[in-house]
Amino acid sequence: MSYTIYLVEDEKNLNELLTMYLKNEGWSVTSCLTGTDAKNLINRPPHLWILDIMLPDIDGYQLIREIKEATPEIPVIFISARDADIDRVLGLELGSDDYISKPFLPRELVIRVQKLLSRTYTEETNALTNLPPYHIDEQLRIAYLNGEEVNLTSKEFDLLQLFLHNQGQAFSREQILTNLWGPDYFGTDRVVDDLVRRLRKKMPDLKLETIYGFGYRMLKG
Repeated sequence: MSYTIYLVEDEKNLNELLTMYLKNEGWSVTSCLTGTDAKNLINRPPHLWILDIMLPDIDGYQLIREIKEATPEIPVIFISARDADIDRVLGLELGSDDYISKPFLPRELVIRVQKLLSRTYTEETNALTNLPPYHIDEQLRIAYLNGEEVNLTSKEFDLLQLFLHNQGQAFSREQILTNLWGPDYFGTDRVVDDLVRRLRKKMPDLKLETIYGFGYRMLKG
């Protein structure tokens, strides 16, 4: 399984060395030398952050606060030249899942990453589902086209997921309402048509079929 990792380390040589070790494991690695660069990636979450505390521009503690506020489910490993107990405790309180002190062997970091990814994800929940020409990451709730994220709202992704797991099955508008909004929803079923229209606009190559007078279904690939 190819995981995506963001490495934030301001020491250029160490950054390059760790990136090489991580890529050798088959993982996709995006490296940052500053907190500002890392901050720009928060809304495009990876499977794992590796985050240095001592950064030249943004404090690592501030960065993890923003990461966890946006994506609390994404694990973080802190790395630091400081080995004080208070740093470890503060890091854990802010949501880090592991802490490694410099100096360390790159292989030690690789082992910690392997264990954390194994604890956090499974092949079943994290595998990218192939829906040509799209790829769907259900763990992160992201759809990709040619490696680029398709910007879906939560409800649009819910609808995509409903069709994805029930390819070939016809759904009435009422059934879609119940699945996405719950049995107590009060309102017109035209919201379903609007949601389907938006999903089709963003993912025009989906094989979504309109069943006139009834509802919709996704044709099997």
